[in-house]
Amino acid sequence: MSDALIARVERWAREIPDAPAYTFLDYSAGHDGVKHTLSWAKADLKARALAVRLREVTLPGDRAAILAPQGLEYVVAMLGTMYARVVAVPLFAPDLPGHADRLIRAYADADPVCVLTTTSALDSVHAFLDGGSAPRPKQVITLDAVSDLLADEWEPEPIGLGDLAYLQYTSGSTRAPAGVEISHANFTANAEQLWEAFRATPRVSTAALWLPLFHDMGLIATIAAPMVGGNQAVFMDPVAFVMHPVRWLRMLSEYDDVFTGGPNFAFEYTAGRVTDEEKATLDLSGVSVMLNGAEPLRGSTIDRFSETFAACGLRPEAHTPGYGLAEATVFVTVMDRDLPARVTLFDRDALTAGRAVPYTGEGRVSDLVSCGVPTGQRVAIVSESGTAKPDGEVGEIWVQGPNVARAYWRDEERSAEVFGNVLDGADGTWLRTGDLGVVHEGELYITGRIKDLIIVDGRNHYPQDVEVTVQEADQAVRRDHVAAFALPGEETERLVVVAERSRRAAGRDLAEVTANIRAAVAKNHDLRLHDFVLTEAGVVPRTSSGKIARRACVLAYLDGAFGPRPAGPRDAGV
Repeated sequence: MSDALIARVERWAREIPDAPAYTFLDYSAGHDGVKHTLSWAKADLKARALAVRLREVTLPGDRAAILAPQGLEYVVAMLGTMYARVVAVPLFAPDLPGHADRLIRAYADADPVCVLTTTSALDSVHAFLDGGSAPRPKQVITLDAVSDLLADEWEPEPIGLGDLAYLQYTSGSTRAPAGVEISHANFTANAEQLWEAFRATPRVSTAALWLPLFHDMGLIATIAAPMVGGNQAVFMDPVAFVMHPVRWLRMLSEYDDVFTGGPNFAFEYTAGRVTDEEKATLDLSGVSVMLNGAEPLRGSTIDRFSETFAACGLRPEAHTPGYGLAEATVFVTVMDRDLPARVTLFDRDALTAGRAVPYTGEGRVSDLVSCGVPTGQRVAIVSESGTAKPDGEVGEIWVQGPNVARAYWRDEERSAEVFGNVLDGADGTWLRTGDLGVVHEGELYITGRIKDLIIVDGRNHYPQDVEVTVQEADQAVRRDHVAAFALPGEETERLVVVAERSRRAAGRDLAEVTANIRAAVAKNHDLRLHDFVLTEAGVVPRTSSGKIARRACVLAYLDGAFGPRPAGPRDAGV
């Protein structure tokens, strides 16, 4: 690695100036979407113009918060801040529903010198800044009002690989959002790792996604990865996908060598909502990679999606499970792009005891999806004492590589705890992910989060296993909208499940549904359910990436947000 990735924008502007770089498919402008495209020359021009405007109000190392909707202006904001050596803080427009608290906390933590937004979001930005909860920036820059003529005034500045590129705020599923310090070296390394793992072809492969650009997976896959080989990225607003998921697949159908991705729920959601008539219009034979990550993977979802769209030409090998986290920029492991997704059946009792033993047909079973192998980095499974565990034993996942971030913004204590770990017999420091996993036959399987473990009578239970049991026990439960967690008890932890009701819950007797849930949990996990709550749709908290926010769900439950709770000992230490 010799140059920062951002330098390639200028390179492609010279070598392939008219080639499309970023295309935004705007569904607010019409039912079929309207394409707006920046060539590499235009992307470079607008980035230089913004860099000039930024330099009028910022110094290298200052922070610039991006409070803008999905679109080409967002891409320009990231490119321009990097040109100017200003630290980007990729966030979102204040009018994005459901994330106001997260925006205030992340924005205040970053304490930006300026704000980058668009004309369409300007009123909501001013309302946000006038609310009194956020520090006032020196300047608000409206991206679509920056004149391209400023570009001629820009004099390139040397960008060091160790320079801070942006702060990636975590989704905050277990604590307040934290700003991960992503350097230009991290940004460059992870984009190249992803491109190598996907075996993309320079100037040929296309990235086509709907993931939010303020999220790590969307930012790297949509903005960074195409820079590696001068490729094109096509993207849309997540709301456009949610309204009509077939739009995602139509976008993919336009290209011969295309990669995409999303969290597990997106595949489940799409398979259940695309009609037979819509399928007849699709050609998914050009899909090379469909990355599935950012939340627990379901083998049943992968099978259903592959079967649903097989007639549309989708290859089973295209579905590519992976694992990553913001502290490693994002991507850590993925399955080989030419191998079908691998779902392995393990003995559930052995797994809860910390060993990955293949299922033999007797006892209870857990099915786990392989997340493949790392590219350009190292992964270790580590014990509580800090020693590496052999294959087949469950432990914490540690990561080491050029993509691993250096620290959390202004949090030395937590940074040392997460990023400064030493593994016996290995050089350098390692990232503690907080995730539990196991390596089986050379591939990584994720078993859960350490802090989410449910420990009853000395036995570990993974909440996602309980959640699957609950959603499969009764059709009144909405799939992938279930949170299982534990509360302290007098002698052992008490299991609580909060689930959203599905459309099939109408007219059902709650006592009958609860009885079915209790019986299934007892049978599959040897667990007594302390409390089961069936609530309205949209109530169970989720993170910005779609994961179940179990910690937030615990706090809401204790606050009585889901109604009266059964009597029990005082809930201390939660």
